[in-house]
Amino acid sequence: MESSKKRKSKAPAKKAKDSLLEQKSPAEFFAENKNIAGFDNPGKCLYTTVRELVENSLDSTESISELPLIEITIEDIEKSKFNSMIGLVDRDRVDEELYDDHETAKAREKRLAKEAQAQELQAKNASLGKKMKEPAAPKTMKGRGGAAFYRVTCKDNGRGMPHDDIPNMFGRVLSGTKYGLKQTRGKFGLGAKMALIWSKMSTGLPIDISSSMKGQNYTSFCRLDIDIHRNIPHIHIHEKRDNKDQRHGAEIQVVIEGNWTTYRSKILHYMRQMAVITPYAEFLFKFVSDVSDKNVTIRFARRTDVMPPVPLETKHHPSSVDLLLIKRLIEETSKQNLLQFLQHEFVNIGKSYAERLIGELGPEFSPKMPFNDPSGDCLSPAGEYNLRLGIIKELHPELVATYSGSAQVFEGHPFIVEAGVSVGGKECQTSRCFSGLNIFRFANRIPLLFEQGADVVTRTALKRINWNSYKINQTQDKVGVFVSIVSTKIPFKGTGKEYIGDDITEIASAVKSAIQHCCIQLKTKIVKNMQAREQKERKRNLSKYAENVAGAVCGVLKQMQQIQASKKKRYNDKEAEVLEKLSTGMITKQMVKEKLVQHVEQVDSEMAMEFAANSGVSEEPRESIYLQSLEAAEDNFIDLHSPLFVFRLFR
Repeated sequence: MESSKKRKSKAPAKKAKDSLLEQKSPAEFFAENKNIAGFDNPGKCLYTTVRELVENSLDSTESISELPLIEITIEDIEKSKFNSMIGLVDRDRVDEELYDDHETAKAREKRLAKEAQAQELQAKNASLGKKMKEPAAPKTMKGRGGAAFYRVTCKDNGRGMPHDDIPNMFGRVLSGTKYGLKQTRGKFGLGAKMALIWSKMSTGLPIDISSSMKGQNYTSFCRLDIDIHRNIPHIHIHEKRDNKDQRHGAEIQVVIEGNWTTYRSKILHYMRQMAVITPYAEFLFKFVSDVSDKNVTIRFARRTDVMPPVPLETKHHPSSVDLLLIKRLIEETSKQNLLQFLQHEFVNIGKSYAERLIGELGPEFSPKMPFNDPSGDCLSPAGEYNLRLGIIKELHPELVATYSGSAQVFEGHPFIVEAGVSVGGKECQTSRCFSGLNIFRFANRIPLLFEQGADVVTRTALKRINWNSYKINQTQDKVGVFVSIVSTKIPFKGTGKEYIGDDITEIASAVKSAIQHCCIQLKTKIVKNMQAREQKERKRNLSKYAENVAGAVCGVLKQMQQIQASKKKRYNDKEAEVLEKLSTGMITKQMVKEKLVQHVEQVDSEMAMEFAANSGVSEEPRESIYLQSLEAAEDNFIDLHSPLFVFRLFR
């Protein structure tokens, strides 16, 4: 009996040991590892929140071919106001040592002594007439006690969201509408959810969503937060309200901890780069504070109404699939046989090719059969016109060249590389473009600001391009290098979407080729400008000495006239005729000067024409222009499209 009791007493311990296995929800995992999604610190969290909301708004507006109008507001919330929002009541402190900003008697004595010493030194220098720097502001104690809180609001005129889908779209991590094989800015179903998770972690406040779709007579309003442990939305309010203005789009409002001071420049730089790559969008950015001097309002005006086409969802290429994906496609397909399955689920497999594949499914079947590469028809690059317009709008360069490559493939996914290179322009802080190489990176039409040194674009521009061979001085000239990559699968390093690695040969080669094409265009322009400058300088020098040369020529002629008068030498008829005109006043110094200037002009023009003929300037390649048919035009105009411009013709 005792032995059996012992066995029974040991059984629960063994069961407890077996129950040590735990599970974490996706929301819980990303809350504990928020740096993976770009939420490293309060400042970066504020930047990433703005970025994710703006990109979601752009995807929403472009999905319905609506010209984007996006308003972003960051409102600084005072500590007392924030405390009232979360239900905290101010009260007197009892134990001062528990607070971060508590100053001990020793520290206070040391601070006062240092301030007195600084004031004494400042008074001494003032008496000697020396200029003194203003004393630095005292450092605040680190900790949550000195945290800053902001209300971030993003409003757009996009598609909006279905009423019943809103809770799961914001309150369930790894759920979204962008998981298909399609070019999108977002991919992981994390962005807005991570902003909500950070809001819950730092403030505990819910997120407010207002949304209305086209044709709806109501606006969906939802206030929710997220149950991190179960990865489900916790709904506070979910109701329909009157849509009196009949507007469509979404407005998202979230309160988070952040740091505007340290990430102000990054956020504004991001907005300027977004204006470069999307000149067809209008952005209104505001920072609102109780201190009026800190307020910021910037409007990035729309410069064109020509939008890129809407990206199309495509099928998988045979070279991009694995066993797991094939099994999933077989389970989900509605086709009844293998022939229809191959034709329907993959690109570039027609009926005849599918029959050949099935015929080879024997002992000698080789999985390495050749497939045609996927086309880039499903992609939607910004286009040379928009890229060039954005560069000119924001940087005002002296020279700019753009290039859009053809579709290429890596791992079965099509991609297109567009590039622009600008030279010169005004040196200004707002454009963040200075002397030397200034590299601007875009992936699926979103700016990449972090981890620049490891990016394929940076490494290619710095190490693989010989700028001197294109007459560009990469250290002294103000050079802007813009590279935009679009694909159904951007190979980001990490979920933060911060840079593209340099380990994919196809992308690295395409980036190098695109930059080189731009440099070749610029070289022609730079050589022509150099020739024009040399021509102008030569003309200026020759014209400068025309008067002296005319005087010298007239002096020589007068000496010849004196020699002829003394009969020491006889000149031929032409020379005698010239001397006769000189003596009668028909040839003067002013006349000789004018003839010399005319000769300089004539020779200069002949040399320019000879240079143009030898350098082949008149044989530059021409750009094709495509005219849209009248039957296909839905509006009262048609567009003539070229990589360099769009000419609109009204009917």
